[in-house]
Amino acid sequence: MADPHPKSRTFSADDARQADIVLATRRQRMIFVAGLAGIVIVVLVTALLAA
Repeated sequence: MADPHPKSRTFSADDARQADIVLATRRQRMIFVAGLAGIVIVVLVTALLAA
């Protein structure tokens, strides 16, 4: 029968953190901001059309 609790790996705090958004170039930052703005616009238009 397989071990239900296999040996777990240990990660340092730096390795475990996955919330870094790396936007190295101006183009990457502009695309990211445009995507966020697009989501907000879609939500607003949807809310206005639903009313």
